[in-house]
Amino acid sequence: MQIQDLPFTDPGVPDARSGPRFLWWLFRNQLGGQLKSLAWGLLHFAAVAALPFCVGLTVQSVVDRSGGRLALTGGLLALCGAAIALGETCLHRAAVTNWITAAARVQQLLARKAARLGSALTRRVAAGEVVAVSTGDVEKIGWFVEALSRFTAAALTVVLACVSLVVYQPALGVVVAAGLPVVALAVLPLLPPATRRADIQREKAGRATELASDTVAGLRVLRGIGGEELFLDRYRRASQEVRHAAVRSARMWSLISAVQVLLPGLLLIAVVWYGVHLARQGRVTVGELVTVYSSVMILTYPLRHFEEIAMAYSFSRPSAKRAAGVLALERATDTTGSRPAGVPSGDLYDPATGLLAPTGGLTAVVCGDPDAGGRLAERLGGHPAEEEGPSVLLGGVPLDELPLDTARTAVLVQDKDPVLLSGTLRDLLDVPASGDVEAREALAAAQCDDVLVALAQSSLDAEDPMDARITERGRSLSGGQRQRLALARSLITDPEVLVLDEPTSAVDSHTEARIAQGLRDLRAGRTTVVFTSSPLLLDHADRVVFLHGDEVVAVGAHRDLLNTEPRYRAVVTRETDDEAPVRERAGLVDVLELEEIEETA
Repeated sequence: MQIQDLPFTDPGVPDARSGPRFLWWLFRNQLGGQLKSLAWGLLHFAAVAALPFCVGLTVQSVVDRSGGRLALTGGLLALCGAAIALGETCLHRAAVTNWITAAARVQQLLARKAARLGSALTRRVAAGEVVAVSTGDVEKIGWFVEALSRFTAAALTVVLACVSLVVYQPALGVVVAAGLPVVALAVLPLLPPATRRADIQREKAGRATELASDTVAGLRVLRGIGGEELFLDRYRRASQEVRHAAVRSARMWSLISAVQVLLPGLLLIAVVWYGVHLARQGRVTVGELVTVYSSVMILTYPLRHFEEIAMAYSFSRPSAKRAAGVLALERATDTTGSRPAGVPSGDLYDPATGLLAPTGGLTAVVCGDPDAGGRLAERLGGHPAEEEGPSVLLGGVPLDELPLDTARTAVLVQDKDPVLLSGTLRDLLDVPASGDVEAREALAAAQCDDVLVALAQSSLDAEDPMDARITERGRSLSGGQRQRLALARSLITDPEVLVLDEPTSAVDSHTEARIAQGLRDLRAGRTTVVFTSSPLLLDHADRVVFLHGDEVVAVGAHRDLLNTEPRYRAVVTRETDDEAPVRERAGLVDVLELEEIEETA
């Protein structure tokens, strides 16, 4: 796999049972690149390890005054140098390729999972956690995956060098062969506390990231209530906690690095002292002593990869665990579908609550609990957070038996907090659609005339409001303007069933009345379900369904339900228990108020 071949046509099905299993799955899925990195690493490290033997032979040839052997060893040194340069260059290229390839695979997997889960993702995993996984965690995972092959090459080289030294000079080789494993494994007792401190640091960093994301997202509201300093202070405290945790983690890793420097130095002192003793006795030659000494010096380089792989695993293990946790999330519905593709038509029915939305009509749903209404809206779209009884039926066909793409084409859910992506207004409205609804019609039905004027005035370069840029999440617009643009985007798609959750909660009553009429006209002949408690929208609905708890308790026209269902009236009019007897005795309802609003609109 080459970098130019990215992205993957199919990133595969990950083993998300645990973090280590996920890392091993990534390693196996780019085995070709790992073997290439291993081969170049062996060439590079073997050439590095061979240098001391060449140097020792060169010194001994000078001592023996052998010009032929000196020329031969000079050629060997040149060959080792060329092998080191070639191996290092190709190893670096292969390692970076493995790193980027692994990171790209994880990012594709996360993007695919996010697309399949939809809004259910952020209900199960915090937004800051998703950001941390898709940015910093991806890099740490890629680091370990690519470092594994380099570590394997370094470990094999150390073993080969120890064996060669034992064969070349048994007396000193045994000392080196006994000392190098101690040097390599001495840091193992320090890894658990270092890993724990690193985990604490990442946990605090994740909380700080989530807090920063929430603060930025709600900055307009925070400024409105004067609470930005309070939240900034919270972020400062969280940031300081991250800093202190990072310092504690760095101290432990500094100790590990110090051990990795100290122990090879002690081993080198022992080899030199023992080697000089043997040389005085005539048991080793000068060249052999130089060879062993140089080998110990050179082998500290591949030994550093033992520390790196320990750090890489310690940092990547929790990252892989978090990534596996996100990738292990599943939809309650069948994402592949057991029925052939094809958008069904007919009534939308929820067996769990008894909600029925007749085909081609505008059905308004009133819930006493707004959160329950949001969950039901997601359920109607085939996006439940978890298994919640039998599937919603569209034309008698269970949504969870449809392929995911077909289900999303059939039913579109706009939640109460829709997100506007940055870009031009034309880009925002460039969504998969039936083609029967034009952008101007959708904008007009959503009453976006003033939004177009505001966008044109705020953009100096765009002559057409459609080319005006929208900032990230539409933060330059008011809540009502964002809501209307999101409604226009949903109307353009023209799905078989459109589910809107509180689509006008941020607009004034006069604009809301016009939106209600525009929505009814544009969606004529299409099934539309609106979750709302607004009398203006309810009065334009063909039928109103009232849910108390998780059960449909009343169905009818808005004005009829006001007179016949006290619980419905209490939700729609925000009536208190003390006000209800007075209203009933006076025989007053909101009908007159509603008519006055419609006349002024």
